[in-house]
This record gives sequence, C-alpha cells and structure tokens, in this order.
Amino acid sequence: MGKLYKEFIFLAVLVAGIGFSLVPAFAENAKIAVAANFTATANELAKDFQARTGHKAILSFGSTGKLYAQIIHGAPFDVFLSADRTRPRKLEEDGHGVPLSRFTYAYGQIALWTRDKTLLGDKEFSDVTIPALLEENRLTRLAVANPKTAPYGLAAEQYLKKIGIYDQIKGKTVYGENIAQTYQFAYTGNAEVAIVAYAQVLGKPRGTSWLIPQESYEPLGQEAVLLKKGQYNEAALAFMAYLKSRDAAVIITKFGYTLEPR
Repeated sequence: MGKLYKEFIFLAVLVAGIGFSLVPAFAENAKIAVAANFTATANELAKDFQARTGHKAILSFGSTGKLYAQIIHGAPFDVFLSADRTRPRKLEEDGHGVPLSRFTYAYGQIALWTRDKTLLGDKEFSDVTIPALLEENRLTRLAVANPKTAPYGLAAEQYLKKIGIYDQIKGKTVYGENIAQTYQFAYTGNAEVAIVAYAQVLGKPRGTSWLIPQESYEPLGQEAVLLKKGQYNEAALAFMAYLKSRDAAVIITKFGYTLEPR
C-alpha cells in the first residue's frame, strides 16, 4: 500500500508539473501601444493572450503618429502595434526598437460608411456615387483621419485622389485625430460620410458601408515592433510570439483584416 501511495504522489506531482509548465510561474505585464484602428481586435487578442499564457497585455490606443511621438519621448511601452510600416522601421533605425523584431501582423482595409441609410436612396456606395453626392451638394461633410498622423487617413486621401474629387472635397473634409474619432464624426451626424477602417463597421447593423477596393490605395501593412524597454520583459516577448500564432490569426481575420495584401 505504501509503494502504491508513493507512486500515486509521484504521478500527481508529475502531472501538476506538466500543467504548470504551460503557464509561466510568474506572469508579467506588457504595455502595448496600439493604433486606434486595431482597438476592438487588440482587446480580444489581449483576452485570449492572457487566457493562454497568464501574462497580461495592458493596451493604450491612439493615432500611430502620436504614439510614435510618445515612444521617442520616453513613454514606457514594451511593444508598438503600428498602423503602418514606416514608424516601426524608424524606431528600429533610431535605437528605440529591437533590431530584427519587426513583422507585419495584419493588412488593413478602408471602407466608406454612413449612418444615414437614406443618403444614397436606392443606390449603393461606389466610385461613381460619391462624386455624384458631392455634385448634388448632398455630401457637405466627409470625415477622414488626419493623413499626417494616421495611415488610414493617408489611404483615404489616396482613394479620393484616385476617384478625382480630392481637390473638390478638401473644403468639406473634417479630420479626426485618429480613426476612432473619424468614425464618431459620422456616427454623431457631424459628417454624412466617413472613410474608416473596415474593421470598425464590419458586422454592424446600423448604417451602410462599402469596402473600398484595395487597389485604390497603397497596402496598409501594419507592423509590430518590440521596443527596447520590453526586450527583457517575458510578457512582451510572449505577446510578440503570440501575434504570429494561428490563434491570433483567427481573431485578426475575424475583425476584417487580411494576413496578405489582396
């Protein structure tokens, strides 16, 4: 009986050891700076990340340009999820990012959105109906993110130039500090139409949206970079690895992003 008891205890300890090896003994926190367009996606990723690893991702949201400025001025972030590739590369080149840590975690898409379903009548959003709304003076305010600080705003600008109305609509454009504020302008009626991240309006019953063809703007590759402040933080390292996982990919694509440019 004594021998059986000892063997039972040994197996129990072994199984417990295997179980605990899946989750770190000392969970840590990682401070993640996240581009505003990725808000809902990042929130779900953070929950799944904590459930799988025990580590906690503490998220801070803002425009890519403003977060970049905060980082170079010493903000204590461990990881930066940018909405472009330019800032992560600059951070790496300037010594704020860990060399060779950058990778593209998602490709964003932009969409036209209006809360007013009667705005278009029996028509749908297209490269033709937007100029027509402008000519008919039914489009008096168009909301876009600031192209100087928000990559999604720059993509919107590229699209407006492609369909030939950029100069015409310039005086009617209202600029959001980031893509979240841009959506709010149209949601609250301060603009009839907004060019937003597709992820913001995907699956929402209110309003009307149209996915702008990706060939109408430069690919919105979004890069992650491990910052020097996080290079020895186990939670930050684990989060970077998690972003490359199949589990993360399922969540990212569910929210309207792609893993390759279309």
